[in-house]
Amino acid sequence: MATHVVTPFPGRVHGAGELLQLLRDGRPRTKSEIAAQIGQARSTVTGRLDELMGMGLVTLAGEASSTGGRPPATFAFNPTAKVVLAVDLGASHARLAVTDLGGTTMAEDDAPLAIADGPEPVLEWVVTRARELLRRADRPLSDLTSIGVGLPGPVEHSTGRPVSPPIMPGWDGYDVPSNLEAALGAPVLVDNDVNLMALGEHTAVLPNERELLFVKVATGIGAGIISEGVLHRGAQGAAGDLGHIAARDAPRLQCRCGNVGCLEAVASGAAVAQALRAAGLDATTSSEVAELVRAGEVAASRAVREAGRYIGGVLAGCVSLLNPSVIVIGGSLAEAGDQLLAGVREVVTRDSLPLATQYLRIIVSRTAGRAAVLGASTMAADHVLSAAAIEARLA
Repeated sequence: MATHVVTPFPGRVHGAGELLQLLRDGRPRTKSEIAAQIGQARSTVTGRLDELMGMGLVTLAGEASSTGGRPPATFAFNPTAKVVLAVDLGASHARLAVTDLGGTTMAEDDAPLAIADGPEPVLEWVVTRARELLRRADRPLSDLTSIGVGLPGPVEHSTGRPVSPPIMPGWDGYDVPSNLEAALGAPVLVDNDVNLMALGEHTAVLPNERELLFVKVATGIGAGIISEGVLHRGAQGAAGDLGHIAARDAPRLQCRCGNVGCLEAVASGAAVAQALRAAGLDATTSSEVAELVRAGEVAASRAVREAGRYIGGVLAGCVSLLNPSVIVIGGSLAEAGDQLLAGVREVVTRDSLPLATQYLRIIVSRTAGRAAVLGASTMAADHVLSAAAIEARLA
């Protein structure tokens, strides 16, 4: 996976932490190249590199070609110095991965897990699986430098605590970071799972897209926003709560959030499954709805396409407000194939201004269900590799 840097290289380097941001692209450089790029003396560069090599974050990468005399040594970021734990907790599943600091997966696990069981049993399960993954990756617990966690509900990112999550009984205000840090001994960052999906898709598949909207359609509906290349969370971390915007021209159904007429109440995988059951079809989950569509069930295809139209109605407003270059549709209902995307495209194209849709792409996720765990890895690595974090460790 390509290395992702949340904070762009600053151009002017004042310490080892900022120098590391330059090297995180993975390209080996000589001291002379680094000195020329950052405008500092070779002696200063040598000191900064010595500090980073002492932390294990930079390593000798061989020799550059020589124009005469001894070939100069090259230096590069060492992503294998430490590892991070990435955790994606969904309504009914969990995916965990141990990755290096560049996002390369070393061990991964995917298993059913009910988030409604509550924080203590779920996090105890996470800790057990995390230790097993570290053993499989042949890395000691002391190599674990940070943990990124995605939850299927609103999260106050500054504290890592869920805030009134509708499908997570017992989780409201629970101190997830303290629980996991006490068990695993590494700092913990927690975010909404769709934010991490947006970050993961951006990092792994679409790193050159500066304006991206990721929409998850599964048991619920949510969105993650990449703006100017950076994940946008909003003032309290509530940005992207797409599922609880009123759906236009839709039945005024009761939503689990307590309001009436929310997009999630008519277009989520759970809502579509409920409508199909009422029509006599056997569908309980988003994945089962997608299976019916792939099997050619006409009623399921119509229902999913109509759900896409409702989602497109809300996204048309988002397109006018945010002007993304790409909208990525993910989540288990997106596995239904073209029907969902066709409904979304139909309404977004019809109801948005031509200037905003002229080059807009609406595509399905290409991370095969791994977007959130990739995003959790990126979030965790960026936290410990930021210039401020490096300078704090050196101090």
